[in-house]
Formats: sequence, structure tokens, C-alpha cells
Amino acid sequence: MNRALTLDDLVLAGIALAAGLLLAFLSRTLLRWLAKHAKRTRWSGDDVIVDTLRSVVPWALVAGGLAAAAAVLPLTRTVQHHTDQVLQVWLIFVVTVSAARVVAGLVRTVTQSRSGVAGSATIFVNITRVLVLAIGFLVVLQTLGISIAPLLTALGVGGLAVALALQDTLANLFAGIHILASKTVQPGDYIRLSSGEEGYVIDINWRQTTVRQLSNNLVVIPNGQLAKENMTNFTRPEQQLTVLVQVGVSYDSDLEHVERVTTEVVADVMKDVSGAVPDHEPAVRFHTFGDSRIGFTVILGVGEFSDQYRIKHEFIKRLHRRYREEGIRIPSPTRTVALQQGSVVIPQQRAGEDVVPGAARAEQGRNGGGPTAP
Repeated sequence: MNRALTLDDLVLAGIALAAGLLLAFLSRTLLRWLAKHAKRTRWSGDDVIVDTLRSVVPWALVAGGLAAAAAVLPLTRTVQHHTDQVLQVWLIFVVTVSAARVVAGLVRTVTQSRSGVAGSATIFVNITRVLVLAIGFLVVLQTLGISIAPLLTALGVGGLAVALALQDTLANLFAGIHILASKTVQPGDYIRLSSGEEGYVIDINWRQTTVRQLSNNLVVIPNGQLAKENMTNFTRPEQQLTVLVQVGVSYDSDLEHVERVTTEVVADVMKDVSGAVPDHEPAVRFHTFGDSRIGFTVILGVGEFSDQYRIKHEFIKRLHRRYREEGIRIPSPTRTVALQQGSVVIPQQRAGEDVVPGAARAEQGRNGGGPTAP
């Protein structure tokens, strides 16, 4: 426009801007009210969506008010074009960041619901966030009139060089994706590697897997190493597992009585101790005639791996007390040490030398070296 700026233009622009700010304030208040109701639902995805809308909707309304104010003012075509581009880039940036937050939040919600209580697999969260931000960046370039075809070609050629330089990093990335996709390991599982590391899986990100030991120490394992190691997963296919306790009784024990008493103790432990499996069927299996005892195995049911220590502790205490009450003896291990008498080698007699027996020589020593009486 070539006309001069008037007071009416300023008033209309101010009204448009104030309307945008007022609508942004009202929308934020409304979304805050929706957020309170979203927290009452079981699905946590609505919390992520409402929280993201609280950041994108007010900024979009402010941008709309600025665009309306710019349309009212008598700006030149060049200034109007640049103003529209700035507002578009701003709006695209806000929408992209908000979309990245929504998608990452939903992915985190899904991974938490399927992986247990220990944490989320951030590898999927980071990948989705980077993809959404990259798409938004390309849209911004296209809005500014910058061709993205040469950029994509350069990224393709440069990506090959980067892939060659970052072989280990990419190997860990794809190993982490493979581990999660195959569902052999998920956050919350208790694992033990053949190299000795064990603990709860806290997180699997793009490079490494974090494991929390029972001592609350963190062990960081590269995904590539985790994929190569022989691993035992104590959480899959079922979280409940059985543990074995070795016991022995004396040979004069009534084995029927021993089995009945032990079974009663197992049943009491399964009902009373936290972390045990109440519907576990007690099992006692005799298996060995030992040197001083008859050995048998007691099978206990536990809810998850870390519960076994508390359950073993209570079971051994109660079983020992019950055996003492019932007169069942647990023999101490005995060992017989056989002493073998060694042979005495008498040296060969030299010419002209008398042979004195060892006892006679000892007697001579006691008599001060004198002759020994016959």
C-alpha cells in the first residue's frame, strides 16, 4: 500500500493484537481446566496432548493477532511479505516443537505401559523427536523458498561418510532397536549377562543400556555388547519364578515326617511373606545319600527375582525352628582324616663305622654322650 498510516489503522491493529492476546489468555485458562480433568483419567496420553496444546494454542493465537494487525496496517508489499514469512516460520516452529513433544510423549506412554514400572525406552522417544523436528525444519526451508532437493542430496552423500565414521555408534543404535523390537529385553526386566553383570534394566537409549544392580549401582552396557552376550532374563516369559534351597537331615530321620513338616513350613512362608506366591504348591524332593546326611531340595515360589532373598531368609529361620521343635536333626558335616605312617630310610653303613640305632643315639644324647648301658 502507498497510503499514509492513520490513527484508524493503529486502532484496528491494536484491536487485532489485543484480541489475539485475549484469546490466548482464555485458551490457556480453558486448557488448564482441561488438564485437571485429564489427570483423572487412566490414560496418560490425554495429559500429554493437553499439556502440549497449552503451549501451542496461545502462541498460535498471538501469531494470528499479529498477522491480522499487519494486514490492517498500510505496509508495502515487500514488508508485508517478510512479515508474513516471519509469522509463518514462527507458527511452523511452534507447531513442530509441540508436535515433537506430543509424539515423544505418546511414545513414552506406550513404552512405559508395555515395559513395566522401571522407565521408558528413550531410544524410540529420541528417534521420533528427531524425525518430527527434521520434518519441521524442511517445511521451514520450503516456506522460505529454499529448495530442499540439493540439501537432501548432500545429506545422502554426507550420511554415507558419517555412517563409515560412526560404525560403532550405528551398531549400538541398530542393536538397541533390534533388542526392543524383538522384545527379548524391556525396561523393568531383571537380566544377568555371561560376563557377570546383572540387575534391573532402567533404560535402553540410542547407544547404551543402563542396568541398576540390587546395590543401587548403575552399570552402563553398550547395546552391541548386550546383543552379543549370552543373557538370562529372569522376568520373561513370566515374572514369577522358582528358587531351590538345599537341605539335609540325618539318616535316622523319618523321611515322611521330614517331608510333611517341610511342606507345612513352605506353605506358611508362601502365605505370610511378602513377595511369595500364595498359590505355589510346596515341593520337597529327596535326591542324595550323602556322607552324613540325606539331601533334598525344597522348591519355593517367588513373585520376582529380588524377592528370593527375603523368602529364603524367612524359610531357613522357620524351618530351623520347626526342626528343633519336631526333633529333626540336621547333622554337621564330618570329615575323617587318615594319617599314614611314613617309612624310615636307614643310610648305608660305611666301612669301619658302627651303626647306632636311633633310640640308642637319643639315649646317648640324654646321658651327655656317654656309653649306653646294655
